[in-house]
Amino acid sequence: MKTTWRPTWALIHRLYVKTTSRIVHQPKLGFQTSPFQTSLFVLSSAEQEQGGSSKSRQSHAFASFATVAATVFGTIYMTCPILKADDETLEPPKYPWNHSGPLSSFDAAAIRRGHQVYKNVCASCHSMESIAYRNLVGVAYTEEEAKAMAEEEEVEDGPNEEGEMFTRPGRLSDHFPAPYPNDEAARYANNGALPPDLSYIVKARHHGEDYIFALLTGYRDPPEGVNIREGLNYNPYFVGGQIAMARALYDGAVEFDDGTPATTSQMAKDVVTFLAWASDPKQDERKKMGVQAIFTLSVLYIFALYTKRLRWSLYKSRRIEFRDM
Repeated sequence: MKTTWRPTWALIHRLYVKTTSRIVHQPKLGFQTSPFQTSLFVLSSAEQEQGGSSKSRQSHAFASFATVAATVFGTIYMTCPILKADDETLEPPKYPWNHSGPLSSFDAAAIRRGHQVYKNVCASCHSMESIAYRNLVGVAYTEEEAKAMAEEEEVEDGPNEEGEMFTRPGRLSDHFPAPYPNDEAARYANNGALPPDLSYIVKARHHGEDYIFALLTGYRDPPEGVNIREGLNYNPYFVGGQIAMARALYDGAVEFDDGTPATTSQMAKDVVTFLAWASDPKQDERKKMGVQAIFTLSVLYIFALYTKRLRWSLYKSRRIEFRDM
């Protein structure tokens, strides 16, 4: 993970405007100015006392200052060092995801297997507050399967007519249950680390699916000379190389319904596909609408071209003459 920071041109412009506005007006009592600003103020005051020619000199002075300011800030912008969170953090490899193409869609079987991995491995620590059971209908499960899955959870609801809270079986409209009642309980159970919500984790991380897959499969022993603090684990793809989450995926940790071998890479690939779908459930519909829109516009373009070249061109080239009767 690398993070960069460079001053924007809007920031440079604001700094230049503030600096020049302070120089034009005489500083008030108690206002501290830099020696450079003071010298410019004295120079402008001396030129104002010289008469008519002072205006041109003052304009030349401010033009010179603008040139110097632009040069300084341009140099800072071009030569400022890139701020890195950690030089030893590895860039994740680029993987060919099946759903990343402009005309490709999500693999429904991979989403179903990824949900099984999340339910059996990830749900004990991570929540998905933005996904409801109804979102799985027609994507990875039938309505009956999703309804039965929701009824397995006990959901707190209420208040009832007596003003008391009660528990009931889950419904399709209910969201995935959170593993902890609040953030404080989550931090207490994880040695101070707060497990992030996974609803939009793919969109919230740089490199998206590639980073999540590399992180899940990148656990290894620390190299010689690297000291890992107690309670942390070494992962070169995480910022700093030390992560509180322990390795969660092992071969055979989940038994898939379709009989797919549950290797570490297979489980990581499926759960990343599921998380990518959860981050953008309407992606396939948008791509379908895009194809329909392009086809419709193409047909309209053909009709418009035909109208212009063969119909409207006759009226454009027609000449009207008025003859005396």
